[in-house]
Amino acid sequence: QPLHTLRNAEKELLPGYHQFEWQPALKNVSSSWDVGIIDGLSGWTSSVDDVPADTIARRFRYDVALVSALKDLEEDIIEGLRERGLDDSTCTSGFTVVIKESCDGMGDVSEKHGSGPAVPEKAVRFSFTIMSISIRADGEEDAVTIFQEQKPNSELSCRPLCLMFVDESDHETLTAILGPVVAERKAMLESRLILSVGGLLRSFRFLFRGTGYDEKMVREMEGLEASGSTYVCTLCDSTRAEASHNMVLHSITRSHGENLERYEIWRTNPFSESADELRDRVKGVSAKPFMETQPTLDAL
Repeated sequence: QPLHTLRNAEKELLPGYHQFEWQPALKNVSSSWDVGIIDGLSGWTSSVDDVPADTIARRFRYDVALVSALKDLEEDIIEGLRERGLDDSTCTSGFTVVIKESCDGMGDVSEKHGSGPAVPEKAVRFSFTIMSISIRADGEEDAVTIFQEQKPNSELSCRPLCLMFVDESDHETLTAILGPVVAERKAMLESRLILSVGGLLRSFRFLFRGTGYDEKMVREMEGLEASGSTYVCTLCDSTRAEASHNMVLHSITRSHGENLERYEIWRTNPFSESADELRDRVKGVSAKPFMETQPTLDAL
């Protein structure tokens, strides 16, 4: 055998190594990275000061982590097809995977006898859970669920993607580290994963739901003012005074798209208003850009 085929055969035996491809190929995702654990800043090192960049975060490439998670569920997927009476050999396309994303601060992780590199003493973990896998068979109207996570809030079904030394209130560093993660997720939405499951190549689409963020993180991701703001709600424009007078009639009036438009208004100030007028116009969208524009309800 030529050397490269032996190399590839060897790789197949490594834990966590799986061959897969994206159709079309992912945009904005470096193909040259090794498939293991990567530096969390992955090419953004120039944007974070004060801290040795190579110590600040470690993560998996998002698509590699998803592949690994799906391969872990290989038996469940095949079992699910069998239970639903679906012919395994015809079910090669049309799989949809729903992913719940979670991100939260882990509090103080400072060293007792600090001799390591100077890093922030707080940590944040970004993780995901495969909530369900469904398939729409050819010619069928409705999708059939073949896998549902029984314990979606358990530590056991939740897979870490990125661990970072950063305070969750440090918007700039958080953006620098999660920026590439968000870019990878965006690329995956426009592509299909081709992966061998049960000995046959199958194609998967992914849906991402950011429902594992608590309110503080939602405000952080959405570029809203923090919890002390006059505008108390992440879903509407109520002020504290209005909310205290009206405890009943509330409607969801704020969407991610609108927040993005308001941030643009803040940035460009098209009506040449004073800071106070401008702030009143954008109603609690803060002066910092934000990452999340997913239409999902938050954890509350």
